Amino acid sequence: MKKLLRNALRSSLVQRAAGVLAAEYLRFVWRTNRFTFDPPDVYDLVEPQMPAIFAFWHGQHFLTPFIKNKDSYRAKVLISRHRDGEFNAIAVERLGVGTVRGSGDHGGAFHRKGGVGAFREMVYTLEDGCNVALTADVPKRSRVAGLGIIMLARESGRPIMPFAMATSRFIRLKNWDRTTINLPFGRGVLVGIKEIHVPADADAATMEALRLDLEETLNEATRRAYEQLGRPGPADG
Repeated sequence: MKKLLRNALRSSLVQRAAGVLAAEYLRFVWRTNRFTFDPPDVYDLVEPQMPAIFAFWHGQHFLTPFIKNKDSYRAKVLISRHRDGEFNAIAVERLGVGTVRGSGDHGGAFHRKGGVGAFREMVYTLEDGCNVALTADVPKRSRVAGLGIIMLARESGRPIMPFAMATSRFIRLKNWDRTTINLPFGRGVLVGIKEIHVPADADAATMEALRLDLEETLNEATRRAYEQLGRPGPADG
């Protein structure tokens, strides 16, 4: 029975249905929350920097397809090749965002998980004038920024835009990344603090310093977002 259920959940029909339902639910959440922006002119500051690399934390990602703001903003998001990534890819594509399939983890499984091809595709995507979005932390190491996104910024010459999105009403899971499921009929906030530039000649020490800067900036953006909504952040329990 378990095997039958597992196979059913992996079927393309079930995954497509789940992806469509997820996309429409997120669209409903976006439309029924009153969003503010910090700073208020965040899009005026970001637009001249495009194409850019938009970075966010695992578990805080469900509403990120809506940062596009304008239909003219093209974007692709990195999604893993794991079977759980299938319905995520269907959902974001339904919301008008392209996908790059592969891993952002530059550990031992980088080649096996399609990391090399995904990295190249992200570089080409940025060269084509299209934004790229991805989580800064790698699986099972919540809120610890990996070097992959720093390497992408160095190779492409494009800035990293760390940001956080939060809503006042949510359900938070007790898993490794404290996944936050946003709920409708509340308030929301998008926080963007600064961009991070990685020089083309950045050495290992410089890249590590910028990785820490990205980590600190994302933590501060997340803290500020939940503070403005009067709610505990994922690091607060």
